[in-house]
Amino acid sequence: MADKTETSVPTLTERVRIDGAPAKASLAADGTLRWSSGEGGERCLALESEGLGLDVVGRRITIRAFVGALKGLSSCGGRRGAGKRVRRDHVLEMPTEELASRWSERMRAYIDSLGRPKRLLIIVNPFGGNKSARKIFDTEIKPLLADAEVLYTLKETKYQLHAQEIANTMDLIKYDGIVCVSGDGVLVEVVNGLLHREDWDTAIQVPLGVIPAGTGNGMAKSLLDAAGEVYSVSNATFSIIRGYRRTLDVVTISQEKTKFFSVLMLTWGLVADIDIESEKYRWMGSARLDFYSLLRIINLRKYNGHVQFVPAPGYEAYGEPINQTNCCSSNTMLYKDDQGDEANVRPCGYQGPSISLDGCEWRSIDGPFISVWINNVPWASEDIMPAPNAKFSDGYLDAVIIKECPKSALLSLMLKMSDGSYCKSPYVVYLKVKAFRLEPGKQVGHPTKGGIIDSDGEVIARGDDLHCEDQQQNLMMAYGPPIQMTVDQGLATIFSPR
Repeated sequence: MADKTETSVPTLTERVRIDGAPAKASLAADGTLRWSSGEGGERCLALESEGLGLDVVGRRITIRAFVGALKGLSSCGGRRGAGKRVRRDHVLEMPTEELASRWSERMRAYIDSLGRPKRLLIIVNPFGGNKSARKIFDTEIKPLLADAEVLYTLKETKYQLHAQEIANTMDLIKYDGIVCVSGDGVLVEVVNGLLHREDWDTAIQVPLGVIPAGTGNGMAKSLLDAAGEVYSVSNATFSIIRGYRRTLDVVTISQEKTKFFSVLMLTWGLVADIDIESEKYRWMGSARLDFYSLLRIINLRKYNGHVQFVPAPGYEAYGEPINQTNCCSSNTMLYKDDQGDEANVRPCGYQGPSISLDGCEWRSIDGPFISVWINNVPWASEDIMPAPNAKFSDGYLDAVIIKECPKSALLSLMLKMSDGSYCKSPYVVYLKVKAFRLEPGKQVGHPTKGGIIDSDGEVIARGDDLHCEDQQQNLMMAYGPPIQMTVDQGLATIFSPR
């Protein structure tokens, strides 16, 4: 890698013309190009954090770059907070073709040493959000991939769980990563597809990328925000091109013989009701969530139920101690055909985290509850941060529980979710857990009505007895029996800004 060779590779220096102006330029072993501008002062370009690729024609080297838009400021060394990035070419005119060849070979060797992906499998969901994912790919993503000389195979999803099938059957050796151009749903499908392979332990090591093009874009927002990058399609794309990777916790959600895998969150109560029931107001656009939040707070629901958890160190004081009970085990996986009908069932490969909860101190909290929200990453969407203390691979989930809260205070809390400050409220219980078990009950005052359990944007269980039996069969889990969440620390790998 480049950092191992910096001390042995000499800095190149030469008098050249850069962007038409005479300059004294240097190319360091760390891939930093520096030159004195005609207006005085030094400018620089960091190939690692700003370079896409380059072309060489005769004595001219054209560096394709993606740089911070703030004028007069250098972003050398990957400076954070450079604002929105823009495409820019820098043209070096060398004294001779021999020097052009020498400098360009040094630049290419450095870029190659970074371990950037060379071929990607890109999965586009054309139906997500406002159905603009294909347009986003063609206008914003494709040009950057071309500039970085990244080859790709493009697949569009045609039905629910199609991305899961693609990941489950793909030839792993053909690609350096899988990129999801969608909301968070396709990423979750891909994780499940990889973990249900016989070679899951190899498959889950394939780096995953997510570029926001759907309704919920919590993972993309979490990754960019953690690195101080502006949330945008182009910045998410560039983070994949750069090839930097980080590990990601994977959550096993299980109930008896059924289990699946999550990377984002599980909600029950107020938040799940708002997310799912507001769908009937989709014609309102993003305002539907604000409108339905107000409606649900005015007509506030509470749900009977019971939660149990294994607290992280420092959170042992929450809840009441209980005896350890048995965990859930094994699972099935559903595939669907072009019409969305169940096609077949096959056993999965990955069986959940290889941790033992025997002997752990479980604690409990009894309802009624207004909301239970379990998070794996900080952001649930681009403007909602439910778990400001969540980490990508700390081996814990961040649980947010609201039992009692006046309606006026609850409205104030909802307005503070954009920066996570709502967690400071005395009405909010915020804790980290190693494992979590939910036993959902019926709505207070309505013995035939239960709530909605929503995981990663999809309904996995409903508690309304009035729902038709065939609708219930389309859900993954039953409402009422315990649903357990356990964490496998750093199981997956995801492309991330450095």
